[in-house]
Amino acid sequence: MATKPGILTDWPWTPLGRYKFVILAPWAVHSTYKLMKGGEEERDWGYFLIFPYLLLRMLHNLVWISLSRYVTARGKRRILDKGIDFNQVDRETNWDDQILFNGVLFYVGYILMEGAKQMPLWRTDGAVMTALLHAGPVELLYYWLHRALHHHFLYSRYHSHHHSSIVTEPITSVIHPFAEHIAYFVLFAIPMITTVVKRTASIGSIAGYIFYIDFMNNMGHCNFELFPKRLFLLFPPLKLLCYTPSFHSLHHTQFRTNYSLFMPFYDYIYGTTDQSSDATYEKSLERGEERPDVVHLTHLTTPESIYHLPICFASFSSYPFSYRWFMRLLWPLTSLSMLFTLFYGRPFVSERNSFKKLNLQSWVIPRYNLQYLLEWRKETIGKMIEEAILEADRKGVKVLSLGLMNQGEELNKNGKEYIEKHPELRVRVVDGSSLAAAVVINSIPKGTTDVVMRGSLTKVAYAIASALCRRGIQVTALRRNEYERLTLCVPAECKGRLLYSTSKTLPSHKIWLVGEGMDERDQERATEGTVFIPFSPFPPKELRKDCIYHTTPALTVPKSLENFHSCENWLPRKAISATRAAGILHALEGWETHEHGSTLLHDLDFIWDACLGHGFRPLPFPPISNQV
Repeated sequence: MATKPGILTDWPWTPLGRYKFVILAPWAVHSTYKLMKGGEEERDWGYFLIFPYLLLRMLHNLVWISLSRYVTARGKRRILDKGIDFNQVDRETNWDDQILFNGVLFYVGYILMEGAKQMPLWRTDGAVMTALLHAGPVELLYYWLHRALHHHFLYSRYHSHHHSSIVTEPITSVIHPFAEHIAYFVLFAIPMITTVVKRTASIGSIAGYIFYIDFMNNMGHCNFELFPKRLFLLFPPLKLLCYTPSFHSLHHTQFRTNYSLFMPFYDYIYGTTDQSSDATYEKSLERGEERPDVVHLTHLTTPESIYHLPICFASFSSYPFSYRWFMRLLWPLTSLSMLFTLFYGRPFVSERNSFKKLNLQSWVIPRYNLQYLLEWRKETIGKMIEEAILEADRKGVKVLSLGLMNQGEELNKNGKEYIEKHPELRVRVVDGSSLAAAVVINSIPKGTTDVVMRGSLTKVAYAIASALCRRGIQVTALRRNEYERLTLCVPAECKGRLLYSTSKTLPSHKIWLVGEGMDERDQERATEGTVFIPFSPFPPKELRKDCIYHTTPALTVPKSLENFHSCENWLPRKAISATRAAGILHALEGWETHEHGSTLLHDLDFIWDACLGHGFRPLPFPPISNQV
């Protein structure tokens, strides 16, 4: 919102929420019916193509969002180092409102204007007229409107909403109050209405003009420079005819300069060009890829998780992952992405952060959970992880943490295979087991005297069982094989605190530490109000409505961690997995050893104190009402 919201701030269809697009349904159905069932005179491709073109515009914007986030995560040609946050993502989730608004006006214009009906596919004179009208009246009027919007009266009521985003994303370009969009549409409608009235309009000229506006809006609000210097050397006047992302970025940081729409010509005429425009452009072009200090190596989980990446759907990735209805419509694209991962074998950067002078990146292995479970795919995945470690070493990365199944004992012995194969590695490989175990132990409510442990046992599970028994807490196993394996890790003097139970119910046990492999029968043995605390990186299925399910080992991040605007898999906002936090902690503390194989890095209390000392905090338990 603007600092002092004025009239016509909200969109008229805001109360409809996610169902707002139903207002286009009557026109979309009618135009389709006329094309399919109408006579030769009733069929009108211009009328029919309005709705498909609106969808194409959305896809166009999404492509720009993904491109911008991917490039800025790598750092090459990045303009501003500052990051975005959840507030900005939330503020910009309604970027499709302006497309919906345009759609309504296009349909109304088609009905009211006789010249809009039965337009030809292309007319050159109409295209030329559109270009001249934009370069003249539209650009000039926009310049003065924009300057007026920076007057304190209009700025505080309207335009400050747009300028709340200092670091811009492509969709920042259309984040304005409703009243502003009315004014902008009036301006952009000048070429379209003029050509319609003059009978020189065509489907191509109008669609092309709208595409031009979207393209320039998205391009100018990217936080990276994409105009090569060679273009301006070959054609110097281009500097006056086309702005660059760095040129417009200065408007969002300096506010009182670079007001032009797409053509800086008017800023040069009226003396409002920022004096640092050329220097900012040069500096952005010279910037190379960022050298990260810490890399978290993760992978895709379910096929639909590809849409949850920060470089994909911005608003979707800002919430914990869950299956949404629109994913059913995307199954062809989902299938293609799965097919693509069979052949594409390089990790890619999906996110960047910064914390205490450390540059952080998340790299994604383009493989899914299921592929990790296939025996014939493990060798290929192992090589991809190895190549990622070697690439991180070449780039001078200090620490690389292995997330999710990348640290599997069967896959690579918790990373030990890579360390033994490449003993000269400078990058420290961390599986995060010590911190994950410390997180689980410190998630157990104080005063707890006994816990149940069930699930596939891992290095983390052994560390937890051993530490709990040492602290006088009784650990009960539900399976004979799990009990026998746990006895091997518990000190001899503490074995009396490790029990095996065959009881169908466990009424006195309210805390369950669970891993993968816990089934429905196991959960039925728990009593009402039981708290399930996972020690595995994957959450259990929530089958009991009368119990509490805690998150997988995770921590809330300090406020000083920048550019944090997406949720890690199923974790809540402002939380990261313990393995990811372990890599950051490893670099902050300057520890020089790897954490791999069956050994732990440090005493659990020591690593927990170090974690708290840097501002990380455990996640609170969700209320049981959330489970009902």
